[in-house]
Parts: sequence; C-alpha cells; structure tokens
Amino acid sequence: MSWMVLPALAMFVAFGVVPLLGVLGLSFTQWDGIGDIHPAGLDSWRHALTEPGLFHALGVTFLVMALSWLFQTPISLLIGVLLASHKRYRGFLAVLYFIPLLLSSAAIAITYSALLNPNFGLGAGLNIPLLNQDWLGQSNLALCVVVFVVSWQFIPFHSLIYQGGVRQIPRSMYEAAEIDGAGRIGTFFHITLPQLKYTIITSSTLMVVGSLTFFDLIFVLTSGGPGDATRVLALEMYQTGFKANLMGPASAIAVILVLVGLGLALLLRRIGGGSASDSQLEGA
Repeated sequence: MSWMVLPALAMFVAFGVVPLLGVLGLSFTQWDGIGDIHPAGLDSWRHALTEPGLFHALGVTFLVMALSWLFQTPISLLIGVLLASHKRYRGFLAVLYFIPLLLSSAAIAITYSALLNPNFGLGAGLNIPLLNQDWLGQSNLALCVVVFVVSWQFIPFHSLIYQGGVRQIPRSMYEAAEIDGAGRIGTFFHITLPQLKYTIITSSTLMVVGSLTFFDLIFVLTSGGPGDATRVLALEMYQTGFKANLMGPASAIAVILVLVGLGLALLLRRIGGGSASDSQLEGA
C-alpha cells in the first residue's frame, strides 16, 4: 500500500524540497528583498565565502554544537534512565522535567537575561558574588550561558528519547545480571549503555543538526554579542539577509547550513554503523 505514503511525500516536497530549491536558486541572484531579482552567477557565493564573518560564525556554531552535546548527552541519558525505572513519583518527575520544552525560546531568553542581569538579577537580589557577574557582557561567559540555556531547554526532549530506549531493553537481561551479582553501575555500563547505542546515535544526530538552527534564543539573549562571540551561522544568515539586505549571499549561507547538517547526519550514521532497520538488541 505504497500509495499511503503519498500525502507525507507531498508535504515533504511542498514544504521541504521546493523551498530548498528556491533558496538554492536565490543564491545565484542579486536581490535586496524588495526590488527586482537579477541573476548574479557565482557573485553571491563569492561574496559569502570571502566574508571573514562566515568562517567565524561557522566556528562558533561548531563550538556551541560540541559543548551542548557534551553537556546534554550525559544528563539526558541519566534522566532518561531514571524516568524509565519503576520509581515512585516517576510520572510527576517526567512532567516536571518536560516543562522547559513547553516554553518558547524567546520567553526563555528573556527570563534568563533578566535573571543574569548584574544590576537587578538573581545574583544582585540574593547578594551572591559568584552569580553577580556580567554574564552576557563577557565573551567566554556569554558562550557558556548560551550553551547552558540551550541545554536546559532541550535536555527534556532527549531524556524522553532515552527513556523510550531504556524501556525497550528486555527485563530478562537485567534479571540475568542480578543473578550474576552485577551492581547498578556495572549493569548500567555493561547492559544499558551498549543497548542504547542506536538511541545515542539518534539523539546525537538530532542534537547536532538542531544546533545548526539555533537562532531565536541566541538572537534575543545576546544578539550574537558581545562583539561576535555568540554569532552562530543562522544569525549570520539573518544579519546578511535582513540587515545588510543581501538575499543572495544569505541564501548561499542557508545552503551551506543545509549541506553541513546533511554531512554531519551522514557522518554520525556512518560512525554508528548499521542501518535504521537494525534492532537495538544487536548490542547484546
């Protein structure tokens, strides 16, 4: 019944392939977003690739990606394992952990911006010198704040993925480990973690590719500052297209974003080995 996939395929083509082809076409034009569109050949690509800010933004993007992955993965994994176990208040904790994901990125950015304000924020209100710093005014601290806020928002989503992965592990494997005298730590590293191999790859792929699209939270929280310390590639694309009115180079940056995301997704799939149809039990 292959015809049943036609609605999904039509939606993908209409809202995925067609806009992508449109952006690709715009990357070979000269347009200010208002007037007429004029063919420009490779001029827009040449402008985008010779702009120093592009490679800086790409480096910041990869840095945010790596740091957020290192921060989110272990915490999401541990929370997912905790929620999957048969503990009291598991349902309440699951709802509590999931709350950050229900909030908008703009609202989260505004809230953290107020909490970290050195004049009337959390540090000043509680008179805690450690918290009373110019978090968003120093390059290294601003980058750390961005990574923390992004992780705080999306850890619940990845915890949910790990929770589902843990629940697919047969209970008989844990019972056999208990008979052999394995403790909780040994069980985690020798059963739970190997069995979550493909879940980790899936979560990491979503995490890494999703990092390329961070815009609204960073735009509201730091606007790419201080200086250009948190100016990621998506923000560079926005600044080029809607501030400098260079839609051609901005479209070229958008295509680069897609290519980088596709390349990273294929790389993670290759690192994980196997195919999407492989059973999670193959780690046994």
